Amino acid sequence: MLYLTRKIGESVVINSDIEVTVIEVRGRSVRLGFNFPSNASVLRREIFERVQAENREAADAASVLEELTAPKPAENKD
Repeated sequence: MLYLTRKIGESVVINSDIEVTVIEVRGRSVRLGFNFPSNASVLRREIFERVQAENREAADAASVLEELTAPKPAENKD
């Protein structure tokens, strides 16, 4: 993990197209401003983790459904 020290009004640039600026520091809270391309996805960590968990659950359910609905191989009766 990279640690940086920035003052209010200072920024960091990520991949030449994402800029993160320190807007305000109040106690233990920091307010950040972001400039990024419209096609970038930005989520708070807790939302990102919830979406990932829901996606895994949906994929698991889809594979179970696929197994239940898959045609059974024909039995050889010799």
